[in-house]
Amino acid sequence: MLTEEEKRVRDERLRELTDVALNANKMDMGLYQKFNVKRGLRESNGRGVLTGLTEISDVNGHKEIDGQSVPIEGELYYQGYKVSELVNGNRNRKFNFEEATYLLLFGSLPTTAELKEFIHLLAQYRELPSKFVRDVILKAPSKNIMNGLQRSVLTLYSYDQDPDDTSIQNVFRQALQLIGVMPLIAVYNYHAYQHYNNNRSLIIRYPSESLSTAENILRMLRDDGIYTDLEARVLDECLVIHAEHGGGNNSTFTTHVVSSTGTDTYSAVAASLASLKGPKHGGANLKVEKMFEDIKNHLSSWEDEDQIQAYLEKIMNREAFDGSGLIYGMGHAIYTLSDPRAVILKEAAKQLSEEKGLEEEFGLYEAVERISSRLLTERKKLSKPICCNVDFYSGFVYSMLGIPRQLYTPIFAIARISGWAAHRMEELINEGKLIRPAYKYVGHHRAYRKLEDR
Repeated sequence: MLTEEEKRVRDERLRELTDVALNANKMDMGLYQKFNVKRGLRESNGRGVLTGLTEISDVNGHKEIDGQSVPIEGELYYQGYKVSELVNGNRNRKFNFEEATYLLLFGSLPTTAELKEFIHLLAQYRELPSKFVRDVILKAPSKNIMNGLQRSVLTLYSYDQDPDDTSIQNVFRQALQLIGVMPLIAVYNYHAYQHYNNNRSLIIRYPSESLSTAENILRMLRDDGIYTDLEARVLDECLVIHAEHGGGNNSTFTTHVVSSTGTDTYSAVAASLASLKGPKHGGANLKVEKMFEDIKNHLSSWEDEDQIQAYLEKIMNREAFDGSGLIYGMGHAIYTLSDPRAVILKEAAKQLSEEKGLEEEFGLYEAVERISSRLLTERKKLSKPICCNVDFYSGFVYSMLGIPRQLYTPIFAIARISGWAAHRMEELINEGKLIRPAYKYVGHHRAYRKLEDR
């Protein structure tokens, strides 16, 4: 056991070594331009570098007209079908997420009989191994539920009789199991943390076979297990629009990269979860919610647009909020005029705000969206507007659904596991090569000197 003085000396030395490491690893960023390196796998115009082919989904923000790239209203397709039509065409049904999952995995929309069979199959896989909750989830619960998800997914490897078998049938079985149990793992990890760290009552409610994924999440999450039809429908829509977003988003690309090594399904999904956890990816809606908390605290009136604009300008000038100068939830790498997922979420937010009596708060979100789009377009001197992205309204929607912030990103993961599963199978079925991009060495070769001569 170290003494307090020994700890102090150790920590001081650590700070000194950190400075050495920082200086040793600093690089001239101008070298990226010099060698025409696509940093972040992005072209100079912001578009992603083409690294693969997929039939699973398509993401469009531009259209080629007479050789010119023209901005269009954002489009997101699952296996060729517009996601907006998948949502709007079935607003009164409760198994839209299950239908979208079927579509992503099998490439076609199911018939009534096929969907019923698939829902039943998923329900059969919506069960964790015996004593898994007690032995894995309830022991050493993680403060960040995403880490709890990773740990649980990796531990499921130990309960699988054929974990390393990468035959398509076995991978498909593993995919269905993970799609089925991901809601349980997320909600149970949350309850475990709340019980052991915040003295909350421990409620472990089992899912019902007759309920949809969205309904089961709300039923398992809430103390009384009660929810409205609108709440379940809105959460179902959230799951649909988050289920997939092309092969180039960071977590799905991670799925392809890791799957290309031939590793097991649990390792591949754990890697994708690690990617999604990052605040630049799946955790972005948390930043939006924190930003709005800050905005509310600095406004005397949520309806005074001059006051809203003045504070947004302070944020952009790095004089307010986190000093980053960013309006979180605004802008997207592909979408320009609109993000189709944000359009769906905005309508859902409007409906929920009316049911919850939060119309004034919804009005604030609308005002910030409109004003910041104009301010950002003017400041960056762009010829096209900047639209809000999926993260702008999602946190607000989740808060109205009573979903705690610790579960915002896990809800994303519960949905995205469907897309990851489809992409993993696509990678394995088409026997892709090991994904190995190149890095250019820009250091200096040096002669070795013996220790006593240094």
